[in-house]
Amino acid sequence: MTGQRAAKVAIIGSGCAAMTAAFELTRPELAGRYQVTVYQTGWRLGGKGASGRGPCQRIEEHGLHVWLGFYENAFRLMRECYAELDAAGHPNRAFRSWRDAFYPESYIGIADPDRNRGSGHVIWTSYFPPGKGLPGDPLTSHNPFTLQGYLLRTGALVRALLLGLETRRSGPAETRQPDAELEAAHSAPPTPERVAERSLRLLHQGILFTAAGLVEAATLLELVLKALPSYSDNLLLRFLTAFSAAVRNAFEELIERDDESRVKWEIIDLVIAIVVGVIRFGLLTDPRGLSAIDDYECRDWLRLNGASERALDSAFVRGLYDLALAYEAGDPARPGLAAGQAIRGSLRMFFTYRGALFWKMRAGMGDVIFAPLYEVLKARGVRFEFFHRLENVKLADEATLAPGERPYVQALEFAVQAKVRSGGEYQPLVDVHGVPSWPAAPDHGQLVNGARMRREGWDFESHWDRRKVADKTLKVTEDFDFVVLGVSVGAIPHVCKEILARDPRWRDMVANVKTVATQAFQVWLNRDARQLGWPGDPVTLSGFVKPFDTWADMTHVAPREDWPTPPASIAYFCNVLADPQSPPADEDTDYPARRRAEVRENAVRFLKQDICHLWPEAVDGGGQFRWQLLMQPDESAEQTAGEARFDSQFWTANANPTDRYVLALPGTLKYRISPLDNSYDNLTITGDWTDCGFNEGCVEAAVMSGKLAAHAIAGNPALEDIIGYDHP
Repeated sequence: MTGQRAAKVAIIGSGCAAMTAAFELTRPELAGRYQVTVYQTGWRLGGKGASGRGPCQRIEEHGLHVWLGFYENAFRLMRECYAELDAAGHPNRAFRSWRDAFYPESYIGIADPDRNRGSGHVIWTSYFPPGKGLPGDPLTSHNPFTLQGYLLRTGALVRALLLGLETRRSGPAETRQPDAELEAAHSAPPTPERVAERSLRLLHQGILFTAAGLVEAATLLELVLKALPSYSDNLLLRFLTAFSAAVRNAFEELIERDDESRVKWEIIDLVIAIVVGVIRFGLLTDPRGLSAIDDYECRDWLRLNGASERALDSAFVRGLYDLALAYEAGDPARPGLAAGQAIRGSLRMFFTYRGALFWKMRAGMGDVIFAPLYEVLKARGVRFEFFHRLENVKLADEATLAPGERPYVQALEFAVQAKVRSGGEYQPLVDVHGVPSWPAAPDHGQLVNGARMRREGWDFESHWDRRKVADKTLKVTEDFDFVVLGVSVGAIPHVCKEILARDPRWRDMVANVKTVATQAFQVWLNRDARQLGWPGDPVTLSGFVKPFDTWADMTHVAPREDWPTPPASIAYFCNVLADPQSPPADEDTDYPARRRAEVRENAVRFLKQDICHLWPEAVDGGGQFRWQLLMQPDESAEQTAGEARFDSQFWTANANPTDRYVLALPGTLKYRISPLDNSYDNLTITGDWTDCGFNEGCVEAAVMSGKLAAHAIAGNPALEDIIGYDHP
């Protein structure tokens, strides 16, 4: 950088996208070209992924955070982060590598109403064997993210499920001789003419309507999908339509009386509908790939392509919506998922995971993700300005722009929430058993008038607490050259009024890219899962009853907390939180407390009425939840009895504009703006709400968006190095 001033970059916000942008812009190979400062509300990093340490250093999360085995960009980021920390020789760290910080979880569960008994639930758990390699390993041999590759995997899945159904129907004593011609054809797919001849024979002679014929047809389907697009769409659609009807007819009696067979059939039915839709809509040759069907609602598109109502109402589909928090305004009666993104996410989740389907963190997300990123970025020279609430992104007066000059950000206006007593930087981390962590509350001792702020209950993370100690204005060229706006889309109307006033694209984005409030609670129990009546291994489960349809066993984090007597089990529950009929005013300071009280009421009712279906031993003989199972942090204090004991646990209402989950509703993804958009000369946006190539609310989308934001400023990383960015 001899003789050249480093460009100053102001990053607003500190979620996964913003921290990824900071990481990419300060890579050593860029030789200090960018001087980065992060401006963050409150005392901790993380955005929707922030966590804190409460009583007994227990981990308190915004919600349930489980990483998926296809998060290639996110895992690559953290692998590099941990390697850099380790190379720097940070002493006494409990997590020396990313493998220390994550562990593989191979079980997934779904809950289904018990249709035979008419009450209660049937719980399904499935084990997914380890996938080849590890997430973040170099992809050198092939590109796993192709639509044709997915279809080939679906063909193999259908064949495997049909073999299982046939065995269940016929019994183990009855065997079927394999078709030698078809088995041999796997190594050399037959010509289109031969496939057409065989397909028509299956259709016309009725062979398809026997169990053996179905398995033969599934084998043929694999061969056809392997050689697409060489075959007639008309023939394929006729074949697939008949195949789907034949499966339903052949196993109708079995699936009516056998729940396991019914679940397998529902998956077959959905998979065939996806294959039919891909062919019917010409997605293999459409340059938009699956994005071409994002205006359709997922269930509607599947129904259009032959999926049965039974399959569309299956636990598998409900679990898909629950995991994606896909309920507009938090209303269970208004599910919504863009078809292309929903199918893309499902195919990637089940067909491209590496190492394990799920990866769980061994501590809080703040501890495992944001503390290491903070330490690496600090070592690289990044400055962090905590307690800075963005109030306005001020544009240059259009009258001052030269001919052809693009609009640009002239100033950033902040409310300073608190000042550090030393005049230096706020020191945010505490050490918990060798894990640098974020406390659940700020260290008021570091703040000017901190004791008074604590006494008066200043809530630095609440949108509705507008208190401040000063104003600050940053000016272009003087304080920043580029701006990375990393707040969530829910905050845009509050901080970008000038942009919204002049830019219809931004207005359309804010109007159409919807968000939803979420709710979560965590319980620490003095009995383990088996003693509570859970029969299987630790699991991440979805599709359960509202208002908390998703649950994960998180007992593995107990050694990273600091209880006098460690809990025997820890459970996290989460779901959407319904919006009020009208949004609260900015002056409604009591709104967060009312929402939090609502979540407490929901959680208590859930434990009283519904937890018995997951944990039958958690209730007494009269069906009442045994409140004494809940552990209180202070064992020396008088033990609370009854429902009041829940007050010792943790719950949260994520209603802040920046905390709300971003939805992928049908017909809305086209309104998202890319971080690469150059409408404003010195401004780029980043977050899982942007058009980033994987348009769904998740860590992977946020990291991809952060990389795109860095590319928009520095040309680095290269677009081809963002894994799956050009996913069909």
